[in-house]
Amino acid sequence: MKKTTLSTALMLLALLVVVSACGEKATTTTNENLAAANTEAAPAAASATAGDNAWTGEIKETMDAGGYTYVLVDTGSEKIWAAATVTKVAVGQRVTVPKGMMMKNFPSKTLDRTFDEIYFVGGIYPEGELPKASGGGMGGMPKASNPASGGMGGMGGGANANNTVADANVESVAKVPHGYTVAEVFAKSASLNGKVIKVRGRVVKFTANIMGVNWVHIQDGTEGDLTITTGAVVATGDLVVVEGPLSANKDFGAGYKYDAIIEKATITVE
Repeated sequence: MKKTTLSTALMLLALLVVVSACGEKATTTTNENLAAANTEAAPAAASATAGDNAWTGEIKETMDAGGYTYVLVDTGSEKIWAAATVTKVAVGQRVTVPKGMMMKNFPSKTLDRTFDEIYFVGGIYPEGELPKASGGGMGGMPKASNPASGGMGGMGGGANANNTVADANVESVAKVPHGYTVAEVFAKSASLNGKVIKVRGRVVKFTANIMGVNWVHIQDGTEGDLTITTGAVVATGDLVVVEGPLSANKDFGAGYKYDAIIEKATITVE
């Protein structure tokens, strides 16, 4: 089975983001309660965005919750909330944050608050240390290449590199009666668009609560890695039957485009 590309960000993811229902105790830090915070104003030039693909600025507020780090970054011209997988940062630290998917009115159950706007990004980096490959990506929907992340990746051919998930070498899985193999889903995605379909496969990745749903990747020994959104909870290695409506060429923005994805699926573990 070949490696396939999917739809960082994940890493989304990408991403994301997903994000706030893991039940961890939230901790919050602000400039007001961190005596050692560096509050000196940064030079105007340093406050500018790091090109078109990232923001650079000072952390004004940060908190960890549900496996994610949230930061309020002041670029000098605007303040933006961003979230990525847990990262050690502090108020007053200057960071560079790659641009990702913006969510409006995003509710965090763990933090018991709603963000008017928040970006799920691929990481939070010390100023000037943004990896060259980072041009975006969703932390809530993180890049699959980040071992600490979950992510939204999962596409057949034609996806971008933000959403690549490696071939898990799944042994051949018998096709469910009246259903499709993963390879058939991608091959017939145009004609299956909008139709409720069934697919049997092995779970190779599970990420909980991103954008209010769980994200599942399945493979079946044919070519392709199929992404599913669902309310069900499964574990890596489970043999499952997925049933739900197929969406072809689904584009979430920020580079997260899926050739085929099954949304709001029901999943039966066999």
